[in-house]
Amino acid sequence: MEKNITPKEKRDNMKILLVTGRVAEPIVRKYGKGCDVFVCPISVAAFLTPKMIANYLIKGNIKGYDLILIPGLVRGSTEEIEEATGIPTFKGPKYAHDIPQTLEAIKNGFKLSKKVPADELFQMNALKKVEDIRNKTKNKNYIENALKKPYNLLIGNLPVGFDFPQRIVAEIVDAPKLSVEEIVNKALYYLKSGADVIDIGMISGEENLDFIDLLPEIREKIKENGFDVPISFDSLNEKELERVSEHADLLLSIDGSNLEKLVTKTPVVLIPTNQKTGYFPQKPENRVKFLEKLKENAIQLGYKNIILDLILEHVPYLGRSISAFQLYRERNPNDVLLAGVGNVVEMIDADSVGINSLLAGITGELKVSLLLTTEVSPKCQGSVKELRRAIDMMLFNIPKDLGFDLLILKEKKREEITYEINSPILEAKQREIKLEDIYFRIFIKEGKIWVIAHRGTKQVLTMVGENPDAIIDTILEHFEISPRHAFYLGRELEKAKTALKLKRRYLQEGELFKDFY
Repeated sequence: MEKNITPKEKRDNMKILLVTGRVAEPIVRKYGKGCDVFVCPISVAAFLTPKMIANYLIKGNIKGYDLILIPGLVRGSTEEIEEATGIPTFKGPKYAHDIPQTLEAIKNGFKLSKKVPADELFQMNALKKVEDIRNKTKNKNYIENALKKPYNLLIGNLPVGFDFPQRIVAEIVDAPKLSVEEIVNKALYYLKSGADVIDIGMISGEENLDFIDLLPEIREKIKENGFDVPISFDSLNEKELERVSEHADLLLSIDGSNLEKLVTKTPVVLIPTNQKTGYFPQKPENRVKFLEKLKENAIQLGYKNIILDLILEHVPYLGRSISAFQLYRERNPNDVLLAGVGNVVEMIDADSVGINSLLAGITGELKVSLLLTTEVSPKCQGSVKELRRAIDMMLFNIPKDLGFDLLILKEKKREEITYEINSPILEAKQREIKLEDIYFRIFIKEGKIWVIAHRGTKQVLTMVGENPDAIIDTILEHFEISPRHAFYLGRELEKAKTALKLKRRYLQEGELFKDFY
C-alpha cells in the first residue's frame, strides 16, 4: 500500500532551479544549498530579462524541476518563462543572502509572486499580520470584552491596556508658543507617523490659561482632517490642570503636590514626585513604594482610570529607572503604565532608531501600555515613526527576519558585488582628455572604487581609486562623455565613496539608504 504524501512532504522534496548570472554564481550556490543553479551567459543577473531567461533555459533543455526561481532584480513577469518551460516560475529575492529564507518559506507553503520579489512579499506579509492584529483590536465586541478586565481602560475613545498594542503619545512641546495652525500641523504630522494620542505640552514655569480655551478648536481641526483621537494635557500648573479637565482626555502629570486639589474623573497619569518640595525618590524600591502610596490616596479621593509612570530617566540613570518599572510591575501586575521614552532619546548623542527600538522592546516586556515621546531636536526627528515600526516588530516573538525592520544605516548581511577583471588596470589620475562614447560599471572592492569601461560588450579599461574626483578626471582623460553622463558618474562615484565610509553594500543605480522617513 502506497504511503500518502502530505503537501508539506511534497514541498520539502521539491526540485528547485535557481537562475543567476556569472558574477553571482558562487554566492547563489552558497546560499542556495540543495538547489540546482542555472548560470546564464551574462555577467550580472539584473541585466537579464524574462525573455532572455526563457531562451537560455530552452537552449539548456531544462526539464524535470518542480519550481524555477529567478533573481528578484529582473524586471517583468515570470509568466513568459513559465509558458516556455512548462515549469512554475516565480520571482526570488533581490539579494542572494535572502535565498535560505525564501526556500524555507516555500517549504511552509508561502505563495510567491510572478511579479513581486520574494523579499518584498515577506515584508508585505509581515505587515499584513500587523494590520490583522490592529484590526482585531478595533473590533467593537473585542473592545467591550477587553474593557471588562482590570488591566484595560479607555482614554477618550481609545482602548489602552494589555489586550491592545502599545500606544504612542506624541507631545507637542511648549504648545502655547505656537499658533493653532502650527499645533494642528504638528499633530497631523505625528498622527500620520503613527501616534495614537496627541499631548499638548505646556511651558514650565509659566501660566497660560487663555491658551486652554483654544483646545476645542484644535481638536475640531484635527478631526476635520480625519483623525478623531484623544488629546492629553501635560502641565504641572494646578490652575491649568483644573481648567483643562473638561477639554482633555488624559492629564499629565499628577503627583504628591497636586493630588488632593485635582480630583477628576478624567484619566490621569501619576508620577512619583512632589514638585513643590522637590522630592523624587532615586532608589527603585523607594520610588515604587511612593507611587503605590500616591495611587492608594488617589483611589480613596475618587480618581478613576489611573495610569502610573515610574519616570524613565536618561543615561546614566536608565538602569535604575528600568529596575523601578520592573519592580512595580512585579508588585502590581494589573496596573496600566506609561513611560516617557523621549527623554532617553533626547539625552544621548546616538541614532534614535536603535534606542527607540530597544526601549519599545523593554517596555513591551514590562507591559507598559503607553509610550510618550517627542521630536524636538534634529537627532530625534522621526522618533514617532520609529516607535511605530518598533512596536509593530515587537508584536512578533523575536523581532528578527520579519520582512521589515529598522535597519536604516546598517545591515545584517552583506554581499560583495564585483566583476571579473580581464582588462588593463589603470591607477586613477586627475587629467582631462576626452575620447569617444562608452559605458561604465562601478563597484567597490578592497576599500577602493573600481570602474570598468565597456565599449559594447568588451572591457577596454579598468580604473581604481579612493577619490571620486580622481576617477572622474581619469575617465574624462580617456573617454568623451556627455555632461549628463558625467553628472551620473559623479553621483554614483560619490555614493560608492559613502558606502565605503559606512561599510555598506554598493549596487550601481541602487538606493544607498532606505526611503523610511
